[in-house]
Amino acid sequence: MTTPARPWHGVHVATALPFNADLSIDYDGYAEHVRFLAANGCDGVCPNGSLGEYQTLSDEERARVVRTAIEAAPEGFGVMPGVAAYGALQARRWAEQAAEAGASSVLLLPPNTYRADRRTVVEHYREAAKAGLPIVAYNNPIDTKVDLTPDLLAELHHEGLVVAVKEFTGDVRRAYEIAELAPGLDILIGSDDVLLEVGLAGAVGWIAGYPNAIPRSTVELYRLATSGDPADIARALPIYRDLHPLLRWDSKTEFVQSIKLSMDLAGRKGGACRPPRTALSPEVATRITRDTEAVLAKGYK
Repeated sequence: MTTPARPWHGVHVATALPFNADLSIDYDGYAEHVRFLAANGCDGVCPNGSLGEYQTLSDEERARVVRTAIEAAPEGFGVMPGVAAYGALQARRWAEQAAEAGASSVLLLPPNTYRADRRTVVEHYREAAKAGLPIVAYNNPIDTKVDLTPDLLAELHHEGLVVAVKEFTGDVRRAYEIAELAPGLDILIGSDDVLLEVGLAGAVGWIAGYPNAIPRSTVELYRLATSGDPADIARALPIYRDLHPLLRWDSKTEFVQSIKLSMDLAGRKGGACRPPRTALSPEVATRITRDTEAVLAKGYK
C-alpha cells in the first residue's frame, strides 16, 4: 500500500459485507477483511456501497459499518463511505456521520427516489457538501436512472461540490469529454471490466469490486494500467485478458452474489446476501465458479 496524493486516489475497494448465519452483520469479519485489503496493497475501502448492501441495513448497522472500517484501517489507509440516500437531507446526515467517524471523503449517488432533473441533482450535492468532506460523485444511470453527464459533472465541479467521479456507465469515451469540460475533476474507474481503457484515459483511482477476492493481482493490474509507461501497458494487457472474464461480473445484475462467490472460492468470507438478493441460479454459479477457478489456477491472488 502506498499513501495516495489525495484520499480518493488509488484503489478503493467497494467492500462486500459478511453476514453471520442469521444474516446479522459479522463486524469482526468485516474488520478483518479491511485489514486484509490494506495488507495486500489496496489504498482504501468504500463501506456502504452497493456491494456492501447498504440498502438492506438499519441506520444503526450502517453507522457501525463505517466506524468498524475506520477503526480497522491502518495509518494512511483511506475510508470513503457511501452516503447514498433517497433524499438530500438524509445524504447530508450520512456525510456528517462519516465525518464524525473520521472518514477522509465520501461517495455519493445522485438522488435515486425518482428520475431527478438537473436542478434537483445540483441541490442534492449542494446539501451533502455542507458536511464538509470531499465528495466523489457516483454515476450509475443504469440503476439510478439519473445520468451525471459530462456537462453536469462539470457544473458540479466548477461549483466546488465534487472532487471526482466514479464513472460506471462503461462508456470509456466519457473520460475524455469530462477531462475537456472539467480538467480538474478526477476520474475514477467505476466498473472492473473497463479498468485498462479508463486507466489509459487518465484515471487516478479505481473504486473496485474484484479486489475483494484477488487484491494483489488486481492492484498490480491497476498500477500498470495507470502508470503512463508503455512498457507497463504491455505487461498489463495479458493480465487484463486473463482476468477479464471474471472482472466483467462486476457490471452484471448479480454482481454482489458473484463477487461473494468468488471470495468464497478464493478463501475469503463472501457468503450469503440479505434479501431481496437471492442465491445465484445453478447455471450462473457454475459460470462464475469456472471463471474464478480459471483465474486462481493461473496464480492470480
